[in-house]
Amino acid sequence: MSSDFEGYEQDFAVLTAEITGKIARVPRLPPDEKKQMVANVEKQLEEARELLEQMDLEVREIPPQSRGMYSNRMRSYKQEMGKLETDFKRSRIAYSDEVRNELLGDDGNSSENQLIKLREERAHLLDNTERLERSSRRLEAGYQIAVETEQIGQEMLENLSHDREKIQRARERLRETDANLGKSSRVLTGMLRRIIQNRILVVILAIILVVTILMAITFSVRRY
Repeated sequence: MSSDFEGYEQDFAVLTAEITGKIARVPRLPPDEKKQMVANVEKQLEEARELLEQMDLEVREIPPQSRGMYSNRMRSYKQEMGKLETDFKRSRIAYSDEVRNELLGDDGNSSENQLIKLREERAHLLDNTERLERSSRRLEAGYQIAVETEQIGQEMLENLSHDREKIQRARERLRETDANLGKSSRVLTGMLRRIIQNRILVVILAIILVVTILMAITFSVRRY
């Protein structure tokens, strides 16, 4: 299980390194190459998301007692993925001659105030986007924690149920043992009673025999 996760980790590291390098190149590329590079990065970002999903599934299959370390690593990878997506968005709308010409017109005669205003609006948009992404990551992390807590709770309930069944079986065995001990005690008491009765009977018979012998001896002596 952990070997599969580590394999996905290696693929994710290689892929994110390639994406990082391409994102840094996007703003400096000519329009045609930039369009092709953007499409390539989008495809690789989708592959990275699929890798994260596979890694997340692997983590869910890991026993709870060993899952904490992998969950922490997953949170780091998701944060890294969020940062890559943010950097990619910035690189696509980064200020360049191409973007400026599209927004302000090819003649370049727009005022500096308009240019500053557009930059401020773009910065404001980026800030809002980052806040939304941070909120989304926090919600996702909270959901993951809730899922893990629910799984741990279910496992604890199952363990408690098994323990309860064991305790009930142990109680039943104790009751059976008590019942058997009661029967054995009654049997032993009956046997002891019979032994005492037999001993008393033997003593009585011995006394009768002795008396009989003494009487016989006495009669014999009187005759002589």
